[in-house]
Amino acid sequence: MKMFIIFGAVNALISVALGAFGAHGLEGKISEHYMGVWEKAVQYQMYHALGMIALGILMQVTDAPLLGAAGWLMLLGIIFFSGSLYILAVSGVSILGAITPIGGVLFLAGWVCLIIGIVKL
Repeated sequence: MKMFIIFGAVNALISVALGAFGAHGLEGKISEHYMGVWEKAVQYQMYHALGMIALGILMQVTDAPLLGAAGWLMLLGIIFFSGSLYILAVSGVSILGAITPIGGVLFLAGWVCLIIGIVKL
């Protein structure tokens, strides 16, 4: 489905923009620790943006089951994982760190769906 290619491209764009913002706009405004948190959020958002683009391409050339589920799980993972880390980095509200693992589990579930979908071809 083209939808996941679009979602992936939009998230890649956002990842690059937020990476640049972090490097130039947050430098000296947040601690080194929180800068590392910001960078981890950018990194994982980009990885999964590329994953969604790959899923969108795969969905156009195969009818493998679970690829759509994998795409949605990756998108939700970005929201929960990267989103919570972005907010944590600028706010310092540590309770947000409790949300981050939910995003990590969503990422893992997305990759599992991709594996199972391809194996079942």
